[in-house]
Amino acid sequence: MTSPGAAATDAFGRRFRYLRLSVTEVCNFRCTYCLPNGYAKSGAMDFLSEQEIGRLVRAFAGLGITKVRLTGGEPTVRKDIGELIACVARQPGIGKVALTTNGWNLARHIDNWVAAGLTHLNVSMDALDRETFSRITGHDRLEDVLAGLERARALPLKALKVNAVLLRDGLDDGFSAWTGFVKDRPIAVRFIELMRTGDNKAFFEQQHVSGEVLRTWLQERGWTPSERGADDGPATEFSHPGHAGRIGLIAPYAAGFCDGCNRLRVTARGQLRLCLFGQGGRDLRRLLVDDAQIGELQDCVVDALTFKPAAHALHAGDPGDMTNLAQVGG
Repeated sequence: MTSPGAAATDAFGRRFRYLRLSVTEVCNFRCTYCLPNGYAKSGAMDFLSEQEIGRLVRAFAGLGITKVRLTGGEPTVRKDIGELIACVARQPGIGKVALTTNGWNLARHIDNWVAAGLTHLNVSMDALDRETFSRITGHDRLEDVLAGLERARALPLKALKVNAVLLRDGLDDGFSAWTGFVKDRPIAVRFIELMRTGDNKAFFEQQHVSGEVLRTWLQERGWTPSERGADDGPATEFSHPGHAGRIGLIAPYAAGFCDGCNRLRVTARGQLRLCLFGQGGRDLRRLLVDDAQIGELQDCVVDALTFKPAAHALHAGDPGDMTNLAQVGG
């Protein structure tokens, strides 16, 4: 059995402090880069329950995980998302409870989620122009998302970030609208390089832009990279003395991207994924039946980590068995 205080570490010496936990595969948006035809039910809606999530997070916390991000799909389509936030927040050792959402109902519920224990919020918002936003997401909801962001700014969140996928279609006006957006807002806007998945090959070839385009643009205008924290995600964030917020870049095709990997992923049905773009995973759900299994669950995770690969194979055009990002939560 895993000894008390054992850490989640892989064969390459990488220490894992960050768990990305999907709570549903369902998404109510139809983003061009992920689910252009909308969510299609692929099986029973038997996603992890609140009790299972509590046991899972408790086990990971015992392995040194201190930050948990709830993802999807779109996690807020679950009516019990507030209860799930509270469940994660009360687990000993978890200091950061994060949520990634498309913001469709953010303004209505963010107060309750923060009261439940939410500390960090990421909002997916791929454009600042209403027509472009609608074209990318399939929904004319930009004003709702912006309203939710403004409400979130008034609350005691430790971090508020916006995620935008870097697409060729969005380069016509450069990035100046985004730097203007963060000039007076203490928000980090992070651009995520478009990633190849099993069902987006043609779209990827048409729309992929190297993250170096953004990096060069920022550095030519006086933006400088900031240091990453031990449990931060993979973004490199850039700051500028004339702006309250930051601009970030997540560039999975950059050399050495996987060297500092510090996060593990569990799917909405309880499968441990060692790499977002890997093959298969370990079934943890069978070990979430009762509290007595937590030690066995930890042993399973520690053993699985010995098989974690050094890096993904996206450079070779191999996305593993990742059909679309809604499967695991990106």
